[in-house]
Amino acid sequence: MHIHDFQQRLTDLGAKPMHIGRITRAWLRGMPLDTGTRNQKTENFLPLAVRNALPEISLELDGLARLSSEHPASDGSARLLVELADKQMVESVLLPRDGLCVSSQVGCAVGCVFCMTGKSGLLRQLSTAEIVAQVALARRFRAVKKVVFMGMGEPAHNLDNVLEAINLLGIEGGIGQRNLVFSTVGDPRVFERLPQQQVKPALALSLHTTDAELRQTLLPRAPCIDPEELVELGETYARQIDYPIQYQWTLLKGINDSQEEMDGILRLLKGKYAIMNLIPYNSLEADEFQRPDGDRIVQIVRYLHSRGVLTKVRNSAGQDIDGGCGQLRARATELLDRRKSRA
Repeated sequence: MHIHDFQQRLTDLGAKPMHIGRITRAWLRGMPLDTGTRNQKTENFLPLAVRNALPEISLELDGLARLSSEHPASDGSARLLVELADKQMVESVLLPRDGLCVSSQVGCAVGCVFCMTGKSGLLRQLSTAEIVAQVALARRFRAVKKVVFMGMGEPAHNLDNVLEAINLLGIEGGIGQRNLVFSTVGDPRVFERLPQQQVKPALALSLHTTDAELRQTLLPRAPCIDPEELVELGETYARQIDYPIQYQWTLLKGINDSQEEMDGILRLLKGKYAIMNLIPYNSLEADEFQRPDGDRIVQIVRYLHSRGVLTKVRNSAGQDIDGGCGQLRARATELLDRRKSRA
């Protein structure tokens, strides 16, 4: 089901825009579609034909994103393995402090070498309805006041659906525009489209290195934008919306944690409207990549912070359950393949 199909179906049943708005808001808030208000019961507001159809429509909406399994972690987060209507799996993450990380694609085409999701390639796009259905599902478990598009997939590769989802969540979903965070490796179309949006989200840019050649190695199918140019594009958007850009830097031991890289960050970000988010790699023992030692991470933060670049450490949610992005889906897919081979 697509958002426009859902809205057209209600229209065909005799719903007016005000009826569609109330039903949409109830869905996005994780509540029953026939939820009334303190002053007005549903039966005194919705047309009879619409009320009669709501149970069936509700079942279809529920089928867009069903909870397959939940994996709570000690940091207060919980990774949700979500099954879509066609049995494909994506991941959502309930974050501490009422946040939610959502997926925008099944798989991803960028192929970041340190990301499990990228190893499967791109399988398909998520519709707008499937994206916001992850929010509706999560809100049945806890409050969601912030949504970050940092789950499976590259949001810029599903740009129309993601931007429609952002508008829907900002206008009908009750989430402030700066609490909607669009994360990208730096597709040029993002910098053209975001300023034109009714809801202008915060922006997170995956930087990972100040070396253009190394960045192309780490993000093999990302647009060939020099890190310096990427930061300039980010700075322009930050000034347009009067809100800092979050630069994402997955820390890889011996690869992008050198003093040269730290000095490169100072060169690019000092004086910019920016926050540097250092994300120590969520490594397993047998992984090709490893996270730097704790002492080195502390050194990096102090070095950058003391020289004028606001720097924070953002550990991936669910590290104690080996739940880095794409790992739950990979394990579930592997288990399913084993079962099929035995059948």
